[in-house]
Amino acid sequence: MTQDAYQHPALEDVTLPEVLHALSDPLRLSIVARLREGGERGWGEFDTHLAASTLSHHMKVLRMAGLIRTRREGARCQVALRPEIEGRFPGLLATVIGLT
Repeated sequence: MTQDAYQHPALEDVTLPEVLHALSDPLRLSIVARLREGGERGWGEFDTHLAASTLSHHMKVLRMAGLIRTRREGARCQVALRPEIEGRFPGLLATVIGLT
């Protein structure tokens, strides 16, 4: 049995201040914008030129804010935007990403 190595907050625990904080960083905002294009992506698909530990930190901020789901596939990490976030904060991502 495989256990999920990542904690994800319940949707009802996701708060607007945490989401806005996560989106306040330009790199994290660009990650969310790419994920809004659709589908799941591996961490390696984000050409950030950052150390793995720094990218991991940014992904954790997004995950703990409730914006993304992370899962391990072998030695790789896959991320996707949580589709239910749109229901929690309708129009928020489109608005914030549209402002950039």
